[in-house]
Amino acid sequence: MLLGSRLFFLQITSNQHYTTLSQENRVRLVPTPPTRGLIFDRNLKLLADNKPSYQIELTPVQVDNLKQVVSQLGEYIQLEEHHLKKFYDDVKRKQSFEAIPLKINLSEDEVARFSVNRHRFPGVEITARANRYYPLAGVSTHALGYVGRINADEAQKLDKQNYRGTSHIGKVGIEKYYEEVLHGSVGYQHVEINAQGRKLRVLESVLPIPGRDLILSIDARLQKIAQESLGERNGSVVAMDPATGEVLVFVSTPTFDPNYFVNGISSKLYSLLRDDPNRPLFNRALMGQYPPGSTIKPMLALAGLHYGVTWAEKTMYAGPFYQLPGHKRKYRDWKKGGHGKVDMFKAIIQSCDVYFYNLANKLGIDRMSEFLTQFNIGSRTALDTSGEAKGLMPSQAWKHAVYGQAWYPGETIITGIGQGYMLTTPLQLATATSALAMRGQGMQPRFVRAIRKQGEVDEMTNAIAMQSIDVANEYYWDQVISAMVDAVHKPNGTAYRIGRNAKYKIAGKTGTAQLFSLAEDEEYDAENITEKLRDHGLFIAFAPADDPKIAIAVVVENGGSGSKSAAPVAKIVLDNYLLSKEELLAANKPVVKKP
Repeated sequence: MLLGSRLFFLQITSNQHYTTLSQENRVRLVPTPPTRGLIFDRNLKLLADNKPSYQIELTPVQVDNLKQVVSQLGEYIQLEEHHLKKFYDDVKRKQSFEAIPLKINLSEDEVARFSVNRHRFPGVEITARANRYYPLAGVSTHALGYVGRINADEAQKLDKQNYRGTSHIGKVGIEKYYEEVLHGSVGYQHVEINAQGRKLRVLESVLPIPGRDLILSIDARLQKIAQESLGERNGSVVAMDPATGEVLVFVSTPTFDPNYFVNGISSKLYSLLRDDPNRPLFNRALMGQYPPGSTIKPMLALAGLHYGVTWAEKTMYAGPFYQLPGHKRKYRDWKKGGHGKVDMFKAIIQSCDVYFYNLANKLGIDRMSEFLTQFNIGSRTALDTSGEAKGLMPSQAWKHAVYGQAWYPGETIITGIGQGYMLTTPLQLATATSALAMRGQGMQPRFVRAIRKQGEVDEMTNAIAMQSIDVANEYYWDQVISAMVDAVHKPNGTAYRIGRNAKYKIAGKTGTAQLFSLAEDEEYDAENITEKLRDHGLFIAFAPADDPKIAIAVVVENGGSGSKSAAPVAKIVLDNYLLSKEELLAANKPVVKKP
């Protein structure tokens, strides 16, 4: 009776339970991760690829002594500390029946050595996977970002079902921002196994849905040219199509090879990158915050015209320094003897500091802040990436809130030449320059032009207009832009060096950002200052001036004068974007003197 009761319980009452357990012993549900979407530049040059590779995986429930097996595997495959740390972290957070990668991207020798000894390692398999690969290495790294192994914190936030079998995720940049688009959807296989856990056959499968491809607005050729034009100097170049907001160039130097991070970077190599004084991991284009210097003078001139505190032809005497009424402090001009009689045009063309000291004093900090904020100075641009710095556009209310102090008139004066508390990113400067080029109608910058799904028409992204900048008279735009053109093409302009033989009209403005304050009577001497304390060189421009196709901002850290360091970099990029190959070759031909 006891045996009969037990048989009835096992075979009738608990039939479903034990049938399920038996089925799970025979059939396993194996996730099939989707293929990650590819990333192309605007000309369909491949920027982020998937390269076939092999990885070795262990299923803990099928391994008797995990640590011993891992140790024995070290005889056949090269295991470093970061491989082991990542593996044991994954063991703690994953189910024991899930296959966990021990090492990704095995060499052919490692695959061969393990395959010969495969019979010694039940529960250990080598599987073929698509591994992320960046064919252009250090080009566009700070725009693309990179993928890396999923860590414990990320695993908690992810959709566990959709990421079963997936070992990598976008860490920074476009790879992170568009993770959902690039990842796709997981598939499954019902696999019949034997008592040792070996796969016998596939009973049923649901195919994964691959991630969609991204087509960026970046021009890889132009990106490489911009990067090379900076040479060994630290800095950034950001260029946009002002009519659409498409980012054409997004350079931060020095750069690094993102392929190092895909399969886990060694502690030694990461330390070298992290501790490098030139900070290659730092995205200067997106997160670098610099005083804009004289590059904000055209915008400040517009503010003066808009609020009616001056007019373009109004002249003043600009001596070697400026003093606030009733104050002894001298605010010196960059030109030792001053500029003499100047109006707004001459002040922009020659970058007269004294003129803009006076203009800033008339405007006051709050009107300056109100107007320049419309150009995205001190506010994020909403570029489709992660980690953008905000910058800073100061005001009386800001200083009181942050420091609990009153705003001083002298602080308004130095803000008038882009110094003091004011900070901008190269991306913000490029966005502001685009708004200038389009006479107040700025466009939100964006990286992605289209999203592509296999077998379907590309889904184009839409250009997004930012809030327009209204000025009291549309003619003011013409006046300021005219002065910017003359700053490049007139012999006394600060950027005449690049405009002298230009094949098209450029509207530009140089800038120099001081890294430390000078005493009232102290002179700046670059030769006697350590390189890391020398001024930053800046330049903004758009071209052709009468029909803008490209707007650009260049920052060269410790480069000194913007006319010498940043403007030539911008000219190289503009030439390579606007001129034909034949025109470029002709422009570079040496001048042959007549006999």
